This record gives sequence, C-alpha cells and structure tokens, in this order.
Amino acid sequence: MLTRLLRTHLEPYRRLLAGVVALQLLATIASLLLPSLNADLIDRGVAVGDTGAILRIGRWMLLVALVQGAASYGAVVLGSRTAAGFGRDVRGALFHRVGTFSAREIGQLGAPSLITRTTNDVTQVQLLVQLSCSLLVAAPITCVGGVVMALREDLGLSWLMGVSVPVLAVSIGLVARRMVPGFRSMQVRIDAVNRVLREQITGVRVVRAFVREPFERQRFARVNGELTETATAVGRLTALMFPIVMLVLNVSSVAVLWFGGHRIADGQMQVGALTAFLSYLLQILMSVMMATFVLVMVPRAAVCAERIEEVLGTASSVVPPAVPVRPPGRGADLVLDHVGFTYPGADAPVLRDVTLTARAGQTTAVVGSTGSGKTTLVQLVPRLMDATTGAVRLDDVDVRGLAPDDLWDRIGLVPQQPYLFGGTVASNLRLGAPDATDDELWAALDVAQARDFVEAMAQGLLSPVAQGGTNLSGGQRQRLAIARAVVRRPAVYLFDDAFSALDLRTDARVRAALRPVVADSVVLVVAQRVSTVVDADQIVVLEGGAVVGLGRHDDLLATCPTYREIVASQLTAEEAA
Repeated sequence: MLTRLLRTHLEPYRRLLAGVVALQLLATIASLLLPSLNADLIDRGVAVGDTGAILRIGRWMLLVALVQGAASYGAVVLGSRTAAGFGRDVRGALFHRVGTFSAREIGQLGAPSLITRTTNDVTQVQLLVQLSCSLLVAAPITCVGGVVMALREDLGLSWLMGVSVPVLAVSIGLVARRMVPGFRSMQVRIDAVNRVLREQITGVRVVRAFVREPFERQRFARVNGELTETATAVGRLTALMFPIVMLVLNVSSVAVLWFGGHRIADGQMQVGALTAFLSYLLQILMSVMMATFVLVMVPRAAVCAERIEEVLGTASSVVPPAVPVRPPGRGADLVLDHVGFTYPGADAPVLRDVTLTARAGQTTAVVGSTGSGKTTLVQLVPRLMDATTGAVRLDDVDVRGLAPDDLWDRIGLVPQQPYLFGGTVASNLRLGAPDATDDELWAALDVAQARDFVEAMAQGLLSPVAQGGTNLSGGQRQRLAIARAVVRRPAVYLFDDAFSALDLRTDARVRAALRPVVADSVVLVVAQRVSTVVDADQIVVLEGGAVVGLGRHDDLLATCPTYREIVASQLTAEEAA
C-alpha cells in the first residue's frame, strides 16, 4: 500500500526527485573527498612540516566543504518542496473522496477516523518522504563510496567493515521488526482518543446536564492510558536503537585504532591513512544508522498508508450516472414509487413499499412515531442515500439518473439538526446562493422570522457565527437554516423536522410567510407536531416504515387509527398552550 501511494502521488514530482538525487550525489562525493584530503594534509604537510602543502590542501578542503554545504542545502529545499506537495495532494485526494461518500460510508469509517487519516496519517507518510529525500537517498551512496574510499586507503582493515556494518544493520532490523505491531496499534488508539474527545466536546451540554463529568473523565483517561501504554512500548524500542548504534560505533572505532596502530608500528600504514579509514568507517556506520532511522518509520508510514488507501479505495454507494439526464425544467413533481430501504447488515428494512406523490404547489407532510423512517425517506430525495428498492423520481426522471449538481441545485434541505459553519450570518445564508444580494438575504430572514435577532446583533449580516452555530440558540439556528434554504429558491423544499425548536406562535408565522414563497414548489415536511402539518394538502402517516395513512387532516382522523393516536397524544398539551 505504501509503495502504491508513493508511486501514485510522487509521479508529478519526478523532476524535483531527480534534482534531490543529483544534489545528494554531489554532496556525498564532496563529503567522501574530505577524509582523503585530510589524510594528505597530515602525511604531506603536518608530518613533514610543509606549511605550503598544508595551505594548498586546506584551500581545497574549504572549497569541497562549501560545495558539500550548498548541495546539501539545495537537496533539503527540493526534498521539502516534494514532501509538502505530496502531503497537500494526498490530503486533497482524501478530502475529495470523503466529499463523495454517502451517509453509509461515513458511518462505516467514522468521522473521527476520517479526520485522523486526513491529518495524522498523511503527516506520517509526508515525514517519511521528507526524511527519505534528506537522509535515505544519501545513505546508499555514502555506503558504497565509503567502502571504495576506505579500501583505497588500506585493505588490511577491510574485515572490520565486514563485521561492523552487518552487526549494526541486523541489530537495528530486529528492533524495527518488533515496532510494526506497536505502530499499527497506535493509530487505532489515536482514533479512539479522537472519537471520545469529539463526543465529549459535541455533547458537553448533555454531559453537564446529567452530571457525567466524572464518568467522562474516566472514559477519556482509559483510552488516553491505552494510547500512552502503546506509545511507551514503542518508545522503549526506539530508545533501544541509539545505544545499539553508539555501542557498535564506539567498538568499531576502538578496533580500528587498535589494529591500525599495530599496522602503523609495523610500517604497513601511515597515520593519515588510519585517520581517513576511521572517518570512512564512521561515515558508513552513520549512514547505516540514518538509513535505519528512516526505515524504522516505514512500518508506521505503511500502516498509515493502508488506512489512507482504504479511504481512497472506498467507492461511494451513491454513484453519479455515466450519462446524466438533463431535467426538462425547474417545475417538478416528486414521486416515490414502491420505495424501500435497508441499512447494511440490518435485519429488517427501514422503509417498505412507500408510494406517494408530492406535487408542485402543494405541501406534503410526513408524520409517524420515532423510528418509523421519516428522516430516511427525506434523505433518499437528494441522494444522501439511495433506495434499495423502487425509485425516487423528480419531474418523471429517476434521481439516480440526474447529475448530482443538477439534483442538488433543485433541492433546498433543512436538516433535522441544523448545522451552521464558522463565518458570518451572510456567509452561511449564501451557501444556498453565492450570488445573493443583501436585500435577498434580508427577505429570506423575514420569511424565516429571523430579522429581529439578526438586526439585534452588533454587525447584522456580518455578525460572526461560531462553528456549528454554538453562539446561537437552537431556535435561532433553525430559523437561519430555513432562511438558507429560502435564499436558494429551489424547486423542492425538504423540511426534516425543521420547526421543532420553534414555539407554536413562531412556527405558525414561519409557515404563513413560507406559503407565497413556495407556491410553485414541492414542499415535503417531516414533523412531530400535529399543529405543523394540520393545514398540509396531504399527510403521509408512516408506521414501521410503511404507509398506513394518506390524506388530509380531517380524513385521517376518520380513517387512520395511527394518526388519531398521534393527534390524541398532543391535543391536551396544544390546547393548554
């Protein structure tokens, strides 16, 4: 998975990667020349007291060091650009893919996990690319070049490299192998922490209302403790690597000095050559250490790549049509023809053989007990989910045959939980119509009975709105959501329990103001309160996912026991109000 992800998303950066390799090659050659020049300086200058040779060789060393520094800097810059571009592209691909998901895929993968994959997981793979460009590319060049240069200095000590390098590589490889399960477990633990934290922040009012702070603290402490334990176990293994590296480096240095000293005493080697050989051996071992340091990150990056590829490889259950059908016009009748829907893995369908027609210029209301499938029915119209049986038709065209933009352009949805984005009142209203003027926004606010509290805000339409609309009351959020749909002026209005947070008086005023605005549109209203639907042109009664009543209020009172029960359960409360 990691290889495929890198190959796919690094393809546009081939030239930058080629530049990284070229500059790293130049920097490595320069670094390999320095010990040899230093040996010449010792043997030809210091040992014989030739100041001219010292200055001449010293100038060459200075020039080589400048070339090495410039090439290394250039390689790091190109590598950083490559890694940053790679991370940007992968995050963009994830964002685009998640944007195509239906409610089914979002539920399967989970919002906290999707956030972690788009942020933390991408960062881990991006870091691997960054370090590979700056460290891993130079490591094999240094190893090969160091071996050649060391053998050029003295063949008699070559056996030390044959022992030191494999010992270091095998030791660190064994440690890295044990780290793979730990990294995989860490990502799962991070998902759990994000999930619990997100639930606690979103549901903070519920937590406080039921005095559940101690329980939530314990729940967070449990998942946080599990993450800490896993991270600590991986940290212990990581900490073990550096002592191993330093042990091998120091033992190798002592061995070179010991055996090299004997060769110098026997006249088989010069002091400068011993110094150069020791430098080359240390360069080789350091390159192996750096390469291993990067390779240790590969297991975690591989786990992250698997999770990223899982998202990128997940196809949405709501598939755009290969050859979209152009709708004949803006006016439309909405028809549900023997529609059924079953959630994946569910034992029973949520909707069963639902058939109804919502005509333009009429209001169709949907009522029923909790869990009867009202919200699911509404979600089938804009294709937030697709019906498993039957068809949903808009203007005699199956919604699955319409291009998504054409379908959504004709629908104004006010969801059960009105969500507002961080920004201003105006920016939230213009989600429905980006080109809407201020006058059109105020007109929509008048319809939604929201002008009074927006005018009372310090900056009017430019007043700030917190993420989720948390700086507004539930009724204010609901009225802004209604205004957002009205600004759009769609052919189909979908109100999914959109008046539940309004008092009866405001509810009646909003519905009265909506009548002339929606006179030529299909209006589908899901409601719990009978007072909201009593004037509807037709009322659909759902029970257990099936239609058990269809007609006007008076007709259903006479013919539908389920509707009579709903009315009876609310009658006393409404009369008292």
